[in-house]
Parts: sequence; structure tokens; C-alpha cells
Amino acid sequence: MSISDGFDYVTYGSVCDPVELERFLGHTMTVNDRLVADGRRGTPVCVWGRHGIGKTDIVESVARARGAAFVSIAPAQFEEMGDLLGMPVVVDGGAATAMAPPEWVPREDVPGVLLIDDVNRADDRILRGLMQLLQRYRLASWSLPPRWQIVLTANPDGGDYSVTPMDDAMLTRMLHVTLRFDVKRWAAWAETQGMDPRGIAFVLTYPETVTGVRTTPRSLVQFFERIAALPDLRADLDLVTMLGDACLDSSTVSAFVAFVNNDLDILVTPEEILGARDFAPVAERLAELGGRGGRRVDLLATVCTRVVNHLRQRTTRLDATAVANLRGLLTLEALPADMRLAMAQDLMLLDRSLGATRVLADKAVGRLLLDLAAVPS
Repeated sequence: MSISDGFDYVTYGSVCDPVELERFLGHTMTVNDRLVADGRRGTPVCVWGRHGIGKTDIVESVARARGAAFVSIAPAQFEEMGDLLGMPVVVDGGAATAMAPPEWVPREDVPGVLLIDDVNRADDRILRGLMQLLQRYRLASWSLPPRWQIVLTANPDGGDYSVTPMDDAMLTRMLHVTLRFDVKRWAAWAETQGMDPRGIAFVLTYPETVTGVRTTPRSLVQFFERIAALPDLRADLDLVTMLGDACLDSSTVSAFVAFVNNDLDILVTPEEILGARDFAPVAERLAELGGRGGRRVDLLATVCTRVVNHLRQRTTRLDATAVANLRGLLTLEALPADMRLAMAQDLMLLDRSLGATRVLADKAVGRLLLDLAAVPS
């Protein structure tokens, strides 16, 4: 159990980032599949975490990646037990009644995932009604098909969340894990979604603005989708402010306006770094960036992170120009030693078909990295 700062937020299980959560869910689902094949029941998983950080999307993504069918329900919308159990219908010519399951109940005998979203937003009666489903994968009126699994999401107990506490009898029917927001993982995901690069750069530069109140990864996506059609943010700053105020905390909006006015023009994009026929002007801009405001290491870190994320999404092999420019970036004196070493490690982990490791094959680069690694921290 972990308690967050500010409020007495109560969560359960290890705290993990999105990649770790995907691995955990994948492994757990594989084990559950094996248990079912042996005639035993799997165990549901409950993913805890603050609102808007991507719990639901990750669960659905894992299910889709496994080729599983996916059904999501929100028990907070259930008004009565009939929404969970179904409704009685007359059978045998009026001699008896039977329960007709709700329309959402999975019926196909295929691998599937039932997501019970925001489970602790439900009324206490509904929570108690779910207990048999979590333990036996069935209720009095219907059963899940054999190859279906159950995953739940929940907001933390305590603090400012309006949730129904779950007692030990319910908690012990599940495995638990807690998702936290990780800015680098989010930025990598945002690159794959074609998110506005100005928005990605802002979050990387000012991760502290993701407060978790009104400003969440979800509300930031809403904002960035709406500014994407504005080519010149500074020219439309009044509209940008209105769009920000519509979905973000005022402190985040103020930081974004300052970012547009002060930082946006001086950031160097991955495309500029990799494609420059003459790297010297790019190196000068990066050096200026490193010296601006006493040394804007945060902006340099943003540039490096975006370069690595760009390379992860690249499908074509790096040409000689891109390799030479990456070598120039790694040897740039404006970059702190730890940043160069971290970037070198990232390049080593990239797909070999990309050719990124050729950057490190240069003797001068290799010697520099060895010297930097030997310097005591």
C-alpha cells in the first residue's frame, strides 16, 4: 500500500510505468490462460491510479495486442442490481421465470477481456454484487465464457476522490498494481500517435505542470488536438489561452503561454538535427540553448528525448548525414555528460536495422564516452 503526497491517497500493489504495466498484464493474462486450460480459474487484476493517466487505454491496448475480444462496462452507471444480473423473463408458458443476462455480457467462446472500469465509483450494492463474479467468473444468472479474463481499474481511496471503499474480502479476490505518470513514456507514446510536437516538447520541458487535477495526460491530449490546426501559436495566443482554460489548470495554461513566447522558437527538432547538411548552425543553436538562462539543461534534455523517440518510430535506415549529425550531437560540449551517456545507451538499444549503432562505432565518440563514464559523479 502506498500513500501519495498532498492527500492520503491509498493504492495497492507495486507502482509502475506504462511499459511495466503492459508487461505485468501480459504475463498475468498468460498465466490465467494456463490456469483455465488446466481447469482452474484465473485471477482478476485491478489497476489503480489517478484519473486521466491512461489506465483504460493500456488495458484495451494489451487486449487488442493479444488478439482478444474486448468489452468495457462502467458500473458507476448501474442504477440497480438488474443492470448487473439481468431481468426476469417468463419461460415454459408461464410456469417459471428465468434471468435474461444484460446485453453487454460477453457470449462468444473466444479469448476476451472484460474491463470493469472505475469500479470503485460504483454504489456499494453493485460492488457487493460483483464479488461472486470476481471469484467465480459467474453470477447467479450468467457466466463468462471460459477464455475470458477480468481486469478492473480504480481511482485511489481517500483524498478528494468520490469512491466507494473496497473491503478486504473484495480486495483479496484480485491482483493489484498502481500506474503512475511517466513523462518520457508518455512522450514516446505521443510520438506514435502523431501528437502535436509543440505539445510534446512542452510536457517534456515542464513535466511538473501535469498536476493530476485538471491537467492530466488525457486533458493535455484534448488540448494538443485542438491547437494542432494553429500553425502559429503566438499569432493566435488568445485562442490558445481559451482552449487551454477549457480543459487545463490555470497554472498549466500560464506555463504553456510562457513556453510559446520564450522557448518554442529556440527548440531544435529531431528532423533538423538528423537532416542538416551542415551541422554547424544546428550545433550553434544547441550551444546557445545550453547557455540560455544560465544553462537550460531542461530544454537540451527535451531535444535529446525527442530525437530518441523519433528514432524509435523511424522505419528507414539512417543515412550518412544522420549518422554524422548524431555523432556531432554526442560530442557537443553543451550537452552534460550524463545526458550524452544516456543517449548513447538509448542508441545501443535501438533496432540494429536502423543503423543507429554506427554512431557509436566512431573512435572519437567511443573514446569520449569512455572518458565521460570514468568521471566520478
